[in-house]
Amino acid sequence: MDFFQNIFDMTGFASLLTNPGYILMILIGCILLFLGISKKYEPLLLVPIGFGIIIANIPNSNLGVVPVDPSYSLIQIANEHGIINLLYYSLIKTGFLPPLIFMGIGALTDFGPMLKNLRLVFFGAAAQIGIFSVLIIASFLGFDNNEAAALAIIGGADGPTAIYTSIILAPHLLGPIAIAAYSYMALVPVIIPAVVRLLVSKKELLINMKKQDESSNNPDIKNLDIIKIIFPILVTIIVSIIVPSSTTLIGFLMFGNLLKEIGSSTIRLSKSVSDNILNSSTLFLGLTIGATMTPQAFLNFETIAIILGGLFAFIISIAGGIIAVKIYNLVNKKKINPLIGATGLSAVPMASRVANEIALKNDPSNHLMNYAMASNISGVIGSAVAAGVLISYFS
Repeated sequence: MDFFQNIFDMTGFASLLTNPGYILMILIGCILLFLGISKKYEPLLLVPIGFGIIIANIPNSNLGVVPVDPSYSLIQIANEHGIINLLYYSLIKTGFLPPLIFMGIGALTDFGPMLKNLRLVFFGAAAQIGIFSVLIIASFLGFDNNEAAALAIIGGADGPTAIYTSIILAPHLLGPIAIAAYSYMALVPVIIPAVVRLLVSKKELLINMKKQDESSNNPDIKNLDIIKIIFPILVTIIVSIIVPSSTTLIGFLMFGNLLKEIGSSTIRLSKSVSDNILNSSTLFLGLTIGATMTPQAFLNFETIAIILGGLFAFIISIAGGIIAVKIYNLVNKKKINPLIGATGLSAVPMASRVANEIALKNDPSNHLMNYAMASNISGVIGSAVAAGVLISYFS
């Protein structure tokens, strides 16, 4: 009987029976895997995160992220707490991966649609209202200023920005904030249509901006290729001087974009940044962030409040952009489709694809992709600036 008892103790069944929280977390990991694999909701994010949750909640696996003595070296962390904790404390906790991801995003981003439609940049800024609304609400609910700011940045719909802000302002909330940010980014195809149905009329959805531009004969921008090279340099200098704490995110984003726009002389660097570096960073970030979601970290009131608050921030950001378009349309003859306001989030390019699909569903000739990308891309810059403001003010 001792032999069989030892065999049973060696397995994880005893811990699963005494702590059913592990079972719940494994189910949550499986749900995220289902959304990523079957529903195709941001599989590059949800698959690593979901699998990270599963392996972290296998009892006795030593793969969950745990608090570590600050005096420990990386070798000590690896020896005592395993490979996942080594990756987490060396790549995530130090803030190493988010800027690299921003650099890769920059190398994949084309600012051309935004430069051709500068009037739409405003709606990328308007969508940041969700961040500052939730900041105020979270403060009233009992979160301290740093925690409220870290929670509010989820409304920017930008995972790396949320992680970077949390690392600086509220590192103890990094796990749930990252999970909430990436989960809601993946659910953009569900959240945006729901908000649009509530706030946008059929008549507004039929506004065809492309036909308006064709009838007004807007001139093309001269020397656009040169402007696209100058743009990331100027934005980095101007924004960084105004909000120095945003330089890390803005600087890496614009540097990646500059490598892309220079062309053949930096093509090897651009491909490396947008391919190997971005993919590797996303992989390690997703896996380690998922491993932070243990029952002790997830199953508490604070985490539930973060999940709900993040959803509210998302909804307010989308609604804020839509309402800003409606206000604009009241005083301008050349109307803007409110779907453009819904793309002021940083979830590039998914938000733009969703808005374009909604427009085409109502009118097969209403192609909004380029216009949506203008607002969408400006939202990336806006969320990074908003993060810099919060870091400057509260850190």
